[in-house]
Parts: sequence; C-alpha cells; structure tokens
Amino acid sequence: MRATKWGIPTLIEAPDPEESAKLCRKLGFSFVELNMNLPEYQHIHVPLLRSVMDSYGVYFTIHLDENMDMCGFNSRVADAYMQTLLDAIRSARELNVPVLNMHLSKGVYFTLPNKKTYLYDMNREHFLGRVRETIAMCEEAAGGEVTICIENTGIYALSFIQEAVELFLQSPLFGLTFDIGHDHSAEGVDKPLLLKHKDRLRHFHIHDALGRKNHMVLGTGELDLPWYIALAEQNSCRAVLEVKTAQALRESAEWLRERQFI
Repeated sequence: MRATKWGIPTLIEAPDPEESAKLCRKLGFSFVELNMNLPEYQHIHVPLLRSVMDSYGVYFTIHLDENMDMCGFNSRVADAYMQTLLDAIRSARELNVPVLNMHLSKGVYFTLPNKKTYLYDMNREHFLGRVRETIAMCEEAAGGEVTICIENTGIYALSFIQEAVELFLQSPLFGLTFDIGHDHSAEGVDKPLLLKHKDRLRHFHIHDALGRKNHMVLGTGELDLPWYIALAEQNSCRAVLEVKTAQALRESAEWLRERQFI
C-alpha cells in the first residue's frame, strides 16, 4: 500500500465542504484541504465539518490564510492574525485535523536603485522575536495534537526567512510543506533548504509547472513528477493535488492512476 495519502484543495467552483467531500470521495482520495482565504472558512464550523466527515468518510487539513502575518509592526493587526491562527489550531484539535498549512510573509520591501530592501531584514530582532512568540503560543494551543507545516513560496533565498524557518523547526510542532510548483517557478531557490530538512517534510502540494506557470494538470508541464512523488513517499507525507478545477483534478488523478502512484 502506498504511504502517501492524497487529498484535494478547496475549489472556487465547489467551496461548500459537502461538495468538496463528495468530489474527494468520488476521486478515491482521503482528505480535503480547507482554504481559509475563502469567505466560507473565515470561521471553522466544527459541527458541520464533523458531520461531513462522518457522512463521506474523508477528513480535512487546513490551509491558513495566505495573508496571515504575525510579525507586522502594527501590533493590533499582528495580534489579530495571531488570534486567528490560535483559533484555527483549537478548531483543528476538535476535528482531529492532522495538518495546518502556513505561508510565511516576507513583509513590505522598498525597491531601491540597486536592490530590494526588506523591512523585516532591517528589523530582524523584531521579526525573529515575533517568530519566537508565535512558536510558543502555537505550542501551548496545539498540545502536541496537530502539525503546522510551513509552505515554501519562492522566498527561501532571503536570509531572514531562512533564519525564521530554522527557528520554527526547533519545535517538534512544526514541519515543512513542499510546494513543488512554487519552487520551480522561483527557479529552485527553495529546494536546498527543504532538502536540508527533508526529514521534516510532512506535506506536499503537487501540481505541474512550466516556466513561471504552475498549478497545471499533471503531465502537462516540465517537472520530474515521479521524483517528487517518491520523495513524498519516503516520508509518508500527505499530498494535495493542487490544481484549480474539478476537471483538472479528474485528469491529474487519472495520470496518477495510469502510473500506479495511487
């Protein structure tokens, strides 16, 4: 039996959790990654989601809001994001959600004549201090029952982001998500850090890519997909088939079946 468990993303065309669960089950996959960027998931409705899980025999992971930034200089805004994160962790515990997927923010930058200057880099003590606070508060809220996976978004060439990732990985609460299309579109800048910590890989976002275009149907781009899928297998990771339409999901699922990856 394959070690990797496959799931689907929340689609714009099917944002309702029951619609998502029905599609997930029809495709023979295990879970749906709820996307908290969507208005439907600004609040995690635990009783509704528990009912859907029971009805369709699937479970959920959670993709946290991509705009979430606990390190901002406006403490009221940063604290609101922190509370949003902590609320999501508590809901995840109630639903036995195994993984919350989180982006890191590179913050605001100024474009100077010869370079980009990142405010978090200039104020690294503030930035890393907030990272440490985030780790401590998440550990308290999680109680060892969930994993928070940091997703690469093509920014791991930035030294202050690398330092933040290293801090997160000092805590057993945190793992890594490998979004293979993000790395490809960023010309491979994320891969060295991810492979340095490949023992902490817990989650994958799998889609094909061509140049800077990604989230493509499997087999229509230029990625060495079998290599990435084998890496996910090594760590018994979960993998979201992160394409954007139901038809793309069906075509990609067929590509996986034809090659006996599922």
